[in-house]
Amino acid sequence: MEKKRIRLTVAYDGTNYHGWQLQDNGNTIEAELNKGLSELLGEEIRVIGASRTDSKVHALGNVAVFDTVSRMPAGKISYALNQRLPEDIRIQKSQEVPADWHPRRCESRKTYEYRIYRAEFPMPVKRLYSYFVYQPLDVGRMREAAAYLEGEHDFKSFCQTGAQVESTVRTIHSLWVEEQESDLIIRVCGNGFLYNMVRIIVGTLIEVGQGRREPESMQEILGALDRAAAGPTAPAHGLTLVKYEFMS
Repeated sequence: MEKKRIRLTVAYDGTNYHGWQLQDNGNTIEAELNKGLSELLGEEIRVIGASRTDSKVHALGNVAVFDTVSRMPAGKISYALNQRLPEDIRIQKSQEVPADWHPRRCESRKTYEYRIYRAEFPMPVKRLYSYFVYQPLDVGRMREAAAYLEGEHDFKSFCQTGAQVESTVRTIHSLWVEEQESDLIIRVCGNGFLYNMVRIIVGTLIEVGQGRREPESMQEILGALDRAAAGPTAPAHGLTLVKYEFMS
């Protein structure tokens, strides 16, 4: 039978998972999708994910594809698969795409949001989705620093040491720091991100907001091409992949 390729838009709460990619030491989003699809379609399914989010990171719209010989209409797979998935993973859309369409081989834009909760004491209902910071943060300084990172740069200083990549050059289309009452939202859109890049950017911006670095120090950090020049890696649970846009 002829195979067809299905694209899934996947939302998940990453709290209980060891990230997207298959792991030997814990359950993952990819493992749950493979299991649910294999049971549903009666064949061995292995999805290909667009973004391999880390342990505890959330997503509103990650993307995955898989091939199947099933005759089930593409649009119905989301409904049937959701009945087999844990309640913290839900397919938002399923659709057929060309057989050669691959989420990592076409031009795309990813948008991440990192949430910081600012208060004197932690708020229990926010603990799984935002990073609690009790020290005052100067948002104006953080915005000034963020502007230095927009555009195309070598982001080696903002990449976790040991990451295996051909190039550390990436383009950040926009980097916003927005206040919503007690929440501070750092929203970054780019053509791709290095390992822990967004979380390192956030950790560095927090230091700027605390007055421990100057906004213009971002230029020096970029130029250093050294992970040690940047700030700490912010905790994973404050990060959410909110949008994946494909240009083709």
